[in-house]
Amino acid sequence: MGILEKVFSAIFLTAFLVFLGFIAAVYTSLMGEVKFYTPFVIIVTIAVIIFSIMRIFKLGYPRTLKISVISFTSLCIIAVAGYEINQAYHNSFETFNKSEVDLFEYAPFSENSKVVSLPESATLTIENQLPVLDGATALYPVYSAFVEATYPEKQYDFYKSEVMCSKTNQAYLNLINGDADIIFAAGPSKRQKELAKKRGVELKLTPIGREAFVFFVNSRNSVEGLTIEQIQDIYSGEVTNWSEVGGKNASIRAFQRPGDSGSQTALENLMEGKQLVTPPKEDVVAGMGGIIEQTAQYRNYNNALGYSFRYFSTEMIENGEISHLEINGVPPSVETIRTGQYPLAAEFYAITAGSDNPNIDAFIEWILSPQGQYIIEKTGYVGL
Repeated sequence: MGILEKVFSAIFLTAFLVFLGFIAAVYTSLMGEVKFYTPFVIIVTIAVIIFSIMRIFKLGYPRTLKISVISFTSLCIIAVAGYEINQAYHNSFETFNKSEVDLFEYAPFSENSKVVSLPESATLTIENQLPVLDGATALYPVYSAFVEATYPEKQYDFYKSEVMCSKTNQAYLNLINGDADIIFAAGPSKRQKELAKKRGVELKLTPIGREAFVFFVNSRNSVEGLTIEQIQDIYSGEVTNWSEVGGKNASIRAFQRPGDSGSQTALENLMEGKQLVTPPKEDVVAGMGGIIEQTAQYRNYNNALGYSFRYFSTEMIENGEISHLEINGVPPSVETIRTGQYPLAAEFYAITAGSDNPNIDAFIEWILSPQGQYIIEKTGYVGL
């Protein structure tokens, strides 16, 4: 083979290998393997091109080239095997899947429902022009009990009926778009306020109860509490290791929620002006038990830090693998929320946006009455 033929062969083979490597890199990236397999494909492609050119132009000793190819192939096999073994090990951990809330257990008028019932007949009954309700998953047991006490008995579809459960972000969108009359949720995020203003909608927030914003760790984590300042430092990226807050020498994997979710808004408010660090994509948990968007899982690593609302994480998700943290030395409980000792307690609301449904005011007034507050207390929240 002449030198010109060798050059053309090298160019053609290089272009072909680059094309194959590009396709493989794109595929691994789309499959979510960008941390290992994408750079692995790039490295292998470059190595194969180098070995091929050396073979075509007979650079170096054949025996040396052969040994180099065998050695490189062996290293690749070891790297892939090590990665897959590591993945299998982590996948064997018990999972804490926030999508495992069975909303049917809290559906109004369902058999063996867990919702609270009044000991007497409700002082309000609504037969016609039912206000369309929606809200956060964590508050569904509360407003489902309101419905069972005051609405006509029938099945209410979670997705499209007078009683929906779309989780916080979608519930706010439904309210602002006029697809819901009342939603039950934490206060709106900055973006939700801006959207309402842009649409010419005025959000009216009526406090109906109180709840605790809580942080939790793996039960094998020795840390029992954090201060608000320590939480701010962790979520701003200033503190990255548990040893800096009294734990073992292990990096902190601080999970977050998507923007405009109720708990993410609570975290943003907690930061008090500090810049919230952007987490890796795999450290953003898409849902807190919502039924609309696909919910992500996360592995219950020893170094994980997560957050939620107290009732959701203690009652709706019963998981013995997590421990709730004291905040500023105070544990989250009904009593510490009621007395104001727990520093991350906040009100939750019945939120309206100017609907002309004639039963809204009477319904909210009833929620604030002793019967409505009884339901809130018996469900496990703190009444006003």
